[in-house]
Amino acid sequence: MRRTLLLTAILVLTAALTACPTAQRPEIPPPPTPTTAIPPRDLKGATIYQVRSEDSLVRILAYRGGAFAGAGHNHVISSHNLTGTIYLQDDISRCAFDLVMPVALLEVDEAALRQEEGEEFRSEVSDSAKQGTRKNLLGEALLDAERFPGIELSSMVIEGTRESMQATVRVKVKDQERDLHVPIAVTYEGDHLTAKGEFAVKQSELGLNPFSILGGALQVQDELKVKFTLRAAHKQG
Repeated sequence: MRRTLLLTAILVLTAALTACPTAQRPEIPPPPTPTTAIPPRDLKGATIYQVRSEDSLVRILAYRGGAFAGAGHNHVISSHNLTGTIYLQDDISRCAFDLVMPVALLEVDEAALRQEEGEEFRSEVSDSAKQGTRKNLLGEALLDAERFPGIELSSMVIEGTRESMQATVRVKVKDQERDLHVPIAVTYEGDHLTAKGEFAVKQSELGLNPFSILGGALQVQDELKVKFTLRAAHKQG
């Protein structure tokens, strides 16, 4: 009898996972929306860099959780399509940037990126599971890609040095705005620069409700890890 019940539970769980179920998203009170507007930029004398999408990469690492976490996967969500402009000044406080990450072009669980992220991401993810994850990610309950095509990121305050910046970044996800603190390491080579960094952020801090099914027995943890490598070239003229 116990074996029959266990088998039944496994079959129900498998069916729920492969059917790409709609997430159950308990309402999480969103953090307060920032009341300070993006400050006006003094761009006089700035060296302007254009982001090279083809050489840039954003990785968002999402981790499984819940009692049935072993039945799920950790996920690597990636963007190869970041666009935007960087305004570099000798005075670090006058530097600025504006970026957009198109959500409809986000990739889920590219095999090479999973391998690079180590043991926690070494398991193989089927094409159907990738498609299900992407469908949930872009759906109305989460990023709502049909109505909100891009995640916008604009600098509010930049401190530190030209090589080691501490940026307060206004992030607009759907119709909600939040401020995040992001460390950025920058290197320069000729007419190009490379900006790298990583930080943790909770989905609830962005006004999003983490994916959850089966009463929370299988879910995505609230906290995400974000890694980025952004390459940009001096805009001539």
